[in-house]
Amino acid sequence: MKRTHIGGVLILLFISVICVAFRMTGNDDFDSARREILLRRIGHELLLQSGDSTSRVLPVKKIAGNEYQISFEHAFAFQPGSLVNTTQRLLAKDPLASEYVVNVLNCSDATIVYGYVISKNKKDDIVACIGRHQPLACYKINIKFKPTGIITSSNGYFLGSLTVLAFAGFIFLRSVKPPKALPDSPAIVTLGSMSFDTETGKLLTNGKTIDLTRTETRVLRIFALSPNEAIERSRLQKEIWEDEGVIVGRSLDMFISKLRKKLEFDPNIKIVVIRGKGYKLEISS
Repeated sequence: MKRTHIGGVLILLFISVICVAFRMTGNDDFDSARREILLRRIGHELLLQSGDSTSRVLPVKKIAGNEYQISFEHAFAFQPGSLVNTTQRLLAKDPLASEYVVNVLNCSDATIVYGYVISKNKKDDIVACIGRHQPLACYKINIKFKPTGIITSSNGYFLGSLTVLAFAGFIFLRSVKPPKALPDSPAIVTLGSMSFDTETGKLLTNGKTIDLTRTETRVLRIFALSPNEAIERSRLQKEIWEDEGVIVGRSLDMFISKLRKKLEFDPNIKIVVIRGKGYKLEISS
């Protein structure tokens, strides 16, 4: 696979990761909003159980990363057993709320008047005093959820994509070699009656300008630095094509042929084939 294709794959993978990240953010917002509605429902049912059908459950507050607080407009009384049953029944609808701690606080001094722990394994539940009625007072209920530590399918895909992207990027960057720098040469090189501008890729002869492509410029520059000397075919392939990640077939012969046509304005300049070795730029005096 060519490096340009690998680069395209990396770009597509990066876009996919970004899309998954946005999707995960959306899912997190949805789950959080759904959980807050369940918590408000707990407050609503507690008030109904105490005989209050008119006062409000105040907005649920997120007081920590995994902890929420339910507040009420007016004082109420409650049965601990009813609170335990209500929270278990409603929070069973939250797939990420299998383990949590509930504390009921007195509004006046923030003391804990009742609390319990619900675990994934029922034998690890800590629930006590469910038969003792709690008197009329102002209460706040704090519910702290245990971080799941479970990678959901979306999270798993996101993390997996990041890993693949990082690995592919490392391989890609490691394998890409910068174009091999050719030896320094004068900006203008004289080739017989021609002047070769190595920077702009132009041949100047008798007031005529001949434009060269980038690759033609690189090939001719190698020849111009070693006139009348054999240049191995493998060297040209290595320095011009392979270092830039292009697979060489008949490309070299094609560019040599094009250069010959552009040099034919001076009959004293020829690129000749050295059989079994490579090429030579012959410049006759």
